[in-house]
Formats: sequence, structure tokens, C-alpha cells
Amino acid sequence: MQFLEILKTVLFGIVEGITEWLPISSTGHMILLDEFISLSVSPEFWEMFLVVIQLGAILAVVFLYWGKLFPFSFRGGFRADREKFSMWFKILVASVPAGIVGVFFGDIMDALFYNYVTVAIMLILFGILFILVENRSRGSRPQVNCIADISYRSAFFIGIFQMIAAIFPGTSRSGATIVGALLIGISRSTAAEFTFFLAIPAMFGGSALKLLKFGLNFSSEELVILLCGMLVAFLVSIFAIRFLVGYIKKHNFKVFGWYRIALGALVLVYFFVRQKGI
Repeated sequence: MQFLEILKTVLFGIVEGITEWLPISSTGHMILLDEFISLSVSPEFWEMFLVVIQLGAILAVVFLYWGKLFPFSFRGGFRADREKFSMWFKILVASVPAGIVGVFFGDIMDALFYNYVTVAIMLILFGILFILVENRSRGSRPQVNCIADISYRSAFFIGIFQMIAAIFPGTSRSGATIVGALLIGISRSTAAEFTFFLAIPAMFGGSALKLLKFGLNFSSEELVILLCGMLVAFLVSIFAIRFLVGYIKKHNFKVFGWYRIALGALVLVYFFVRQKGI
């Protein structure tokens, strides 16, 4: 394998690790990056790689939040934590809409909407939505400040926004679910944390579907690329998650809204110029 391909994979892992958690759309960034340093792989492997590399990012959540995620305790004997089980049931409820779309309509949605126009439009629309939501909530106190206080109805509402992200590339799964949470009065820190946890079943399920579709007959080069990308995404995600958690303690999400609008405009201009051959 050429060393250059490993360097490209490392760069894709870095971009994935950062953009998976910041609400700025990993898909939009990966599409742009692929325009300049595309990997020398088959289209089928690339389609699978874009999804499965996210497993590395998800494992960073498991690593950082294991104490909040694992519902069992062995101190002083085996016991189950009811609050954590309740949280997992809420996560499962929120996962239902996107799960249905992914299992039954995933290929159709990809064929219809996986293009730069959709990505750019959703970047801009949700960028505007971030700014509007933050302006609306300025000066008001959030009604929900911890995951335990999120109702099942609210969890399902957030899940609808995750479904939108599953349908329209460029929406940003984290961006969509955070917007949904903010709209119903959930605090920024709680919205971000619930988004982190909600990603676990979503990404494990999505990765499993892509792996089943691709098959497990990887070449040695493909396996190295996939594992390298996942490892880099895992390491970078640890820092990205910690950054976002620290950032939103003192700031709102408007900067990400403006960034999304700028990136969406850049995507539209770039592909328009390329198609016109200017």
C-alpha cells in the first residue's frame, strides 16, 4: 500500500472526528475533502467507508461517558441503575424514526438526496435555524437541564430531527438533534450530551447495514484504510467532544450556524464553477 493513501486516510479520520460532533455536517466536509484528495478505492468501499468510519467517533463517546452509559453496578453486589435504564429507553424511543428510514428506505434516500445540492441547501437551512433558535431563546432559561428530565415525548420529538438528518445529507445528525432539543427548551449542555448518546445506536445500526451490504471480504489494503480511519476518528473525537462540552458552557451555537451558511454557499459555488468549467 502506498504511504500516500495512509496519509489521506489520516486526514479523513481527522475531519470525521471533528465534524461528527460539532454541528457542522461531517458529510459536507467529507464530500469537499474527497474532491481534492480522494482515496484510491472502489465506489462501493467509499460508500461503506463514509459510514463505518463513524464507529471510531462513536467509540470515543463510549470511552468518555462509560460511567453514565453502563447501567449495571457490581459494587456491593450486582444491581441495575433504573435512571440509566430509563435514559436508554428514551434513546431507543428517539432512535425509532431514523431506524425505520434507514432500514426500509436508506438506499432510496441515498439515491434521491445524496448530492452536493442537497448537502449545501441543508447546511444553509439548518445554519439559519441555529441562529433563529438561539435568537428566540436569548435571555430565557431552559426548562430541562438533565437527561433524566427529558420526557419520552420530547425524546421522540428529537428523534424526528435525527430522522431528517438521516434523509437529507448535510443536515448534520448532531446539528439536527441539538436544534430539536433547543426548540423544546432543553439546555445546550443536555442537548449535546443526549445527542452524543443518541449517536450510539444510530451509528452502530447504520454501520452494520453498510457492512452487510458491502460484505466482509475486505482486501488487506481496504482493511488497513478502514481501521486507520476509525482509529484516527476515535482519537480526534475525544478532543472534539471535550472542546464542544467546554465551549457551550460559555457560548451559544450561533457561530456554527454562520459557519454552516458559509460552507453551504462555498459548496454551491465550487460545484457550479466546476460544472461550468470556469
